[in-house]
Amino acid sequence: MIVNPPEFLAERFEEHRPHLRAVAYRMLGSLAEADDAIQETWLRLAGSDDRRIDNLGGWLTTVIGRVCLDMLRARKRRGEEPLENRLPDPVIGREDGANPEQQALLADSVGLALLVVLESLNPAERLAFVLHDMFGLSFEEIAPIVDRTPATAKKLASRARQRVRGTTPPPDSDRADQRRVVDAFLTAARGGDFEALLALLDPGVVLRADGGALTGGLRTIRGAAAVAGRLDTFQRMATAATTRRALVNGSAGLVNTLNGQPLSVMSFAVTGGRIASIDILSDPARLAHLDLASVED
Repeated sequence: MIVNPPEFLAERFEEHRPHLRAVAYRMLGSLAEADDAIQETWLRLAGSDDRRIDNLGGWLTTVIGRVCLDMLRARKRRGEEPLENRLPDPVIGREDGANPEQQALLADSVGLALLVVLESLNPAERLAFVLHDMFGLSFEEIAPIVDRTPATAKKLASRARQRVRGTTPPPDSDRADQRRVVDAFLTAARGGDFEALLALLDPGVVLRADGGALTGGLRTIRGAAAVAGRLDTFQRMATAATTRRALVNGSAGLVNTLNGQPLSVMSFAVTGGRIASIDILSDPARLAHLDLASVED
């Protein structure tokens, strides 16, 4: 049997990297940890006998699923602050979709609001839901990853689906419609127009703002009147910052900078022509690690 050279194996691995990053991002909600999971997956492949792997794509998906599951469980063992207490890392791109890697990462436009809900699931539920509902793996394939029977894996995904259903209404699919609503939000904020802002908000709108250590982590405000009541904050941001349009997790969003430095990233979920959720990341430490170059042109 012919042994494949290392460079051939590396080339085949790179072909699967976008898919692996998409899986890991949905599992972990962290771009840095997703890259760590990919590196660990590569090390396991490099140390294996690839001649015994009939379906490399399936093998890699199984391995990165196990790696992510281990990482999620390790978070709990270490007693780390749960990621549901902070916003997941946003994926930022140009509105013209010029970055193929970002397009692959957000092929199904998984929004920050959905990722926040996924953080509330236990590791096994999250893996079963992500691999089955987002990537189409069968429960027979998922079962050995979570060390359960296919029937139990199906129940895990079902419980997760019930938790997710209704908490994140599907966003309007037309990005032009999304952009019109977000632009109207920006106009109302700049003008300090409370009534115009209120009219744009869904009655059940949720605002999540994560300023990191500066603000004590994630803060959540619910209801149109309460969110519109933050108009003074929105107006200060809109008038002081340089605002650029961007895609944030596949939907119309905004990137704000001040004196050339990142100030905040804003993600909007627009449903039925109104804003159902606003997610604002303004943690300087995390903003410093985001790739904002593509929207600064």
